[in-house]
Amino acid sequence: MDQYMEMAIAEAEEGIKRGDGGPFGAVIVLGGKVIGKGHNQVLKNNDPTCHGEIMAIHAACHALKNRDLQGAVMYTTAYPCPMCLGAILWANIEKVYYGCDLVDTAAIGFRDEAFYEKLKTGEANGLIQELGRADCLRLFEDYLRIASRKNY
Repeated sequence: MDQYMEMAIAEAEEGIKRGDGGPFGAVIVLGGKVIGKGHNQVLKNNDPTCHGEIMAIHAACHALKNRDLQGAVMYTTAYPCPMCLGAILWANIEKVYYGCDLVDTAAIGFRDEAFYEKLKTGEANGLIQELGRADCLRLFEDYLRIASRKNY
């Protein structure tokens, strides 16, 4: 087995033993060096955003003092949910290797596949509604005027 996937599994096992959350661990590697590790801490932190991939991204960005992980590779115990995939894309991670797929995660009670289906069919659109666009556009204009022009 790949050494980095073994580390991701070990990270997930640590989280399970502590009761931190689900069986999800992730490791981020850049230039052959581990720059971040994380496991699911949803239960520990009472926070639905504390997935293993997110925690690993936090650790890697903190270690590098940089929000851009371009060239990095992630190893994770399961196919990333839509939130984690979005974070992976925002972080510019180059490649993701995963262990279990969406069917596997559904078999143990996680609903990632349902979220992907809602996004694919547009069903999530009923959840989202535009409001206050003109005021928010003024906010965007202010941002463009005074910000350092670094998006994020």
